[in-house]
Amino acid sequence: MTKKPSKRLRLLLTDRAVNDILDIERYSIEQFGKRVANRYLTKLEAALQRISAEPGLLHREPAFHASLRFYRVEKHLLICETGVNGHIFVLTVAHASIDIPSRLSELEPSLALEMSLLFADLKRSNKR
Repeated sequence: MTKKPSKRLRLLLTDRAVNDILDIERYSIEQFGKRVANRYLTKLEAALQRISAEPGLLHREPAFHASLRFYRVEKHLLICETGVNGHIFVLTVAHASIDIPSRLSELEPSLALEMSLLFADLKRSNKR
């Protein structure tokens, strides 16, 4: 029996996730040079496309809320919210060595506001 492909979901990045990627780029250029940084960013971009096409690749961690999903890209984790109308929201991109629960707790107020603003924008765009 062949596996049925997953439905492609729209992927949206929070401002926090975009800033995280920019920070990763800056750090990588400073530490490893532009060529290595570009390779790493290409891997991050490919991962984003991959999880959009195959959302089943995102994995759940029982210690976290049921709608949170994770995807590892080398030394970083894409931390995503999947419970909103068939969209994947990339909340943040965190180094895998950090204390994820503490980091999410620290970011929660601003991420909750950003998610509500993104969701409101989606509703408005869907009405057009």
